[in-house]
Amino acid sequence: MAPKLEIACFNLESVRIAANSGADRIEFCHELELGGISPSFEDVKQITQFLKIPLYIMIRPRGGNFVYSPSEFDQMKMEIEHFKSLNVDGFVFGILEADHSIDVKKNADLIALASPLPCTFHRAFDQTKNLSKSLESLIECGFSTLLTSAGEANVVNGVEGLRNLIELAKNRIQIMPGGGVRSGNIEQLIKSCSASFYHSSAIVDDSDIADANEIKSLKHILMDLS
Repeated sequence: MAPKLEIACFNLESVRIAANSGADRIEFCHELELGGISPSFEDVKQITQFLKIPLYIMIRPRGGNFVYSPSEFDQMKMEIEHFKSLNVDGFVFGILEADHSIDVKKNADLIALASPLPCTFHRAFDQTKNLSKSLESLIECGFSTLLTSAGEANVVNGVEGLRNLIELAKNRIQIMPGGGVRSGNIEQLIKSCSASFYHSSAIVDDSDIADANEIKSLKHILMDLS
């Protein structure tokens, strides 16, 4: 089976482009310049009225670090409850302790609230100091997927680490390479990592809009190398 492609979208236009260009799943959020934060309820409601592929929603109250105050954590819980009412397909979030370790309790609480929907831990993972220990913590929490570049600034530099994480995971959690995945490097990633899902924004210019041709190229390579 060919690996699948998740497209990170920051606006409704990108969602439509991704859906029409062969994406297998959408991760939806707002504010590209902040690295993605929780989108608006109205935007998600609109998307669910036309989207035919799975939709995962980013739950992140603000940009910056991933250590959240009690009020911010309450906001994350409220957002999960609200978005669940729209019949989305999954959530994306990540909470760290002040020492950059995984906050097992808070993450597990959100996963329980999101149940039975699957949850992805995002690239907050790449800020942790011990990747193998952090991986075990995520499995303990109950995450279904980890989005990561293996602690590096981009996936190309993280190839060896990604391969190691996939081996350590032993299919207990899906490792999804992300962070600079483009049509120019995905062949290298596929041959090196053999992941089952890849993540890209497919943005190729200074805008925040996904590029249809880039998505089609990514899908074409995934299909050809499967």
